[in-house]
Amino acid sequence: MTTNHRLFFYCNFLLPKKEWLITLFMMLLSVYTVSAQQANTVTGKISSEKDKMPLSGVNILVKGTSIATSTGFDGDYSINAKPTDVLIFSYIGYETKELAIDNRSQINYVLKDDTNKLNEIVVIGYGTQKKADLSGAVSVVSLKEAKTIVTYDPAKMLQGQVAGVTVQSSGEPGGFVNIKIRGISSFANTNPLFIIDGMIVDNPYDFAPGDVESMQVLKDGASAAIYGVRGANGVVIITTKKGKQGKMSVGFKSITGFQTVPKKWSVTDRVGYQTITSAAEKNAGLTVAPGNDPTNALYINNVNTNWQNEAFDTGIIQNQAVTLSGGSDGLAYNMNLDYFKNSSYVKSPQDYERYTMNLNLSGKKGKFTYGSKIAYTQSGKEKFNSYVGESAISSLLTAIPTMPVYDENRLGGYGGTDNLTQRAISMNVIGFNNLLENKDRRNRFIGDIWGQLEIVKGLKYKIDASYDRTDTQNRLFIPPSDLGWYYITTNDEASLDIANANQTNTFLNNILTYEKTLGKHKFDVLGGWIQERKDFYNHWSKGVGYTPGEISKLQYADDISGGEFENTITGISYISRINYSFDDRYLFQANFRQDKSSLFGENYNKVNSYSFSGAWKISNEKFLDLPEYVSNIKLRGSWGRLGNNPIPAYSFATTVNRFAGYDFNNTLANGTTVVSALDPNLRWETSETSDIALELGFFNNDLQFTAEYFNKKSDDLLVNVPLPYSTGAFPAQILTNGAAMNNSGYEFSVAYNNSHNEFKYNISANVGTLKNEVTKIGVNGNPIYGAASKTEVGRAAGEIYAYQTDGIFQNAAEIAAAPTQTNAGIGDLRFKDINGDGKITDQDRTFQGSAIPTYSFGANFGASYKNFDFTMVWQGAGGNKVFNAMYRDLMVGQYGNHSTDELNYWTPTNTNTDVPRPIIGDPNGNSRDSNRFIEKGDYVRLQTMEIGYQIPVPTSFFIEKAKVYINGQNLWTITKYKGYDPDFNSNDGLFSRGYDAGSFPNPRTISLGLDVKF
Repeated sequence: MTTNHRLFFYCNFLLPKKEWLITLFMMLLSVYTVSAQQANTVTGKISSEKDKMPLSGVNILVKGTSIATSTGFDGDYSINAKPTDVLIFSYIGYETKELAIDNRSQINYVLKDDTNKLNEIVVIGYGTQKKADLSGAVSVVSLKEAKTIVTYDPAKMLQGQVAGVTVQSSGEPGGFVNIKIRGISSFANTNPLFIIDGMIVDNPYDFAPGDVESMQVLKDGASAAIYGVRGANGVVIITTKKGKQGKMSVGFKSITGFQTVPKKWSVTDRVGYQTITSAAEKNAGLTVAPGNDPTNALYINNVNTNWQNEAFDTGIIQNQAVTLSGGSDGLAYNMNLDYFKNSSYVKSPQDYERYTMNLNLSGKKGKFTYGSKIAYTQSGKEKFNSYVGESAISSLLTAIPTMPVYDENRLGGYGGTDNLTQRAISMNVIGFNNLLENKDRRNRFIGDIWGQLEIVKGLKYKIDASYDRTDTQNRLFIPPSDLGWYYITTNDEASLDIANANQTNTFLNNILTYEKTLGKHKFDVLGGWIQERKDFYNHWSKGVGYTPGEISKLQYADDISGGEFENTITGISYISRINYSFDDRYLFQANFRQDKSSLFGENYNKVNSYSFSGAWKISNEKFLDLPEYVSNIKLRGSWGRLGNNPIPAYSFATTVNRFAGYDFNNTLANGTTVVSALDPNLRWETSETSDIALELGFFNNDLQFTAEYFNKKSDDLLVNVPLPYSTGAFPAQILTNGAAMNNSGYEFSVAYNNSHNEFKYNISANVGTLKNEVTKIGVNGNPIYGAASKTEVGRAAGEIYAYQTDGIFQNAAEIAAAPTQTNAGIGDLRFKDINGDGKITDQDRTFQGSAIPTYSFGANFGASYKNFDFTMVWQGAGGNKVFNAMYRDLMVGQYGNHSTDELNYWTPTNTNTDVPRPIIGDPNGNSRDSNRFIEKGDYVRLQTMEIGYQIPVPTSFFIEKAKVYINGQNLWTITKYKGYDPDFNSNDGLFSRGYDAGSFPNPRTISLGLDVKF
């Protein structure tokens, strides 16, 4: 401070000495006071209460100013502030804290976890939003419980975690995971759209589940409308871990698990098999097969193969990952290197192996933020083999016990059957899958780069360019071999098929956002322009003719052929969204997107998707005098209309063969014929979703409850309609917009979190109901038939459709008195005459129940005490019926193996049974689709249970924290289903739903894990 000399002399001259001294003292005091009000430097360290570790990247703001900073590598910070200022500490996932400086120069603080889940930031389409401000149906997945599921596919982690979301998978290594959000709404593709780090991806199995940081599910049309035609089946948004400021942090994770089949079918051994098959031959008037006849020299009594015991082994699942994370304001990084391998529990080379690298970079320079993503995946899968489309499990179960696994006298060294001895066409699954080479190789590269500039305060422009390329190779070699009658591959039939394909997806996103607060009014506006292109190329080669032991390369084949195919799909989209909030009480959101795609003809290549949603935070109303324990009451509702484009390229363009000739009076004339009939007026499928929900929170939102109702109408669905053969089209059908469907249901979720004591725990549960109804099929409403199913207007899609049994004919008089049943004999099944016309025909089939679960649920429990933690996840579904085609195959009474239930077959001395007589040829059709093979699909499963222990580590040690744990998966299933698993993943045939023709059982997995951070 500079002293005014004039004032000093004036005081010295006019004032007495005593008064002058007092004045001088006051002036010095004022100097001290003014100096004290000037900004000083405040330093400190911020750490986490949870693990006592320093937190980097914590935002620190001087309240009421724009002065801010953030913590560095070791949680340290430094900021200039006045002694009377207040500092605000904020960090995602932690409670925001305000602290008065009070003349202090050093302030250390420990941030607590934010237990109020409504403060959580949720990723939505092309942006983020506070969970409390959501007006659409967006579910946030609890990853703490979800990550206890040991899997290669992040989609599997959704099972049981979100109301209205059903997940089905199989025990096949690398098998496809089937997901439905609020039922099926199309007769084509019904799986949701996946968004990973803002990029649209076809499937998430190329990404490591351990690298996932958050998952959200957009369930209604309002929240998914911003994705337009891709969001009609719902959207799953996955965010992988990002870098944070601070010194490099190194993490290592290792999991090793052992997989076994938890349940086996009860099938007959040699004696039981020979008893039933011999009886079937005698009932048909045949002689007994020599191999089953004790009086014959070829009788087999020295082979008794238990094919399940021979095939099933202990599979190994392992996952190792290394994570590197750190950086500064200018560049933060997170790299995850992941290795996953799952060897099959079947004694064959079928396994799945994957290497994954994911690198996320981000930084900030002034008003410009930027980032990029580089990901690479290399995976390989040895597939199970099929001879004529049957499943490997079906062939395994029906394999006869009198066939040996190995036979050195046969080409290839594996056993088989022959038509003379056993008369059985039986597949040696072990030999077939070990002899054939069926490899899939997949390489995927993803590159994404983005930059965002804050033009003026609140106005930001972001450009995002991404490139996604997948290269695949399938190699199938079928060598010469002898696996018995019917399964003999000669030299001329031995073949090599190679297919090489690549697909590239490129996107360019231009997004402009603006945020503004005017008093109680808050606006958030988004607009954007998106370009996309997809290129696909496939080249295949085939070689035929190999001798035993010959090198399996194309150049050694006797005959070589090949071909290629390519297509390109382009699209352009315009998007916009507005969020409006008044006084944190009334919320409104509107979305609009226009998509234009080359998938459709010029007159139908545009579609508009739009939605509206709103919410009322009732608990924020000042006129309400709510009890203190009531934290939140919110009512929300939404409506959205979206398109869907589940068709291949060029599906609207009819193709002809210009080189087709025709015989006119023994003279060949040139001509043209239709190759396939296509509808030039193909257009987008559409869906409209209405949603209303009530959200409640109590005790600072430790207890939360949500009740929701939705109604989803899908129209213009693409369906194949039969055509007259006179059209010349092959196949004689046309794909057109000719169907409609409706899905509706209720969803409930409840969660309680208690983290205020040393013993912390959380409980959550969800349940969703679903009613599916087909409202239109084609022009005339003709039903569509599937495997043991019928899709008809007014009923559920793919509803099970079969005959109804009515006991067993005990004598000839009962056969004569019954409706006409062709070829019926004593001991055969009697079927009900449903239509009353006096004869049993196809018209007597009847609906037997929906194959779509009418409800699904999940329940989680997690707890921790000191260094121990415990997690348990339950899930299930029910209200549906399953056609157990595998059980039918084991009860058919022919030459394949049998279920032990068939030992109770009808005989003149065993009439008190519901199992008909076995008879070769089955002339009465006892094995036809009927209620005999229809079962309830209800089940409850202990999906996972995990116990972990945090190892105490000295603070001076180079390891920051270490945890060991044991994990169990698929531990216990409560069900009456006779098959391996009621939660089977079929081919998802929408018209043949709930048809279990031999699904791979989900294994029981016991894993040991280690998680270390350095």
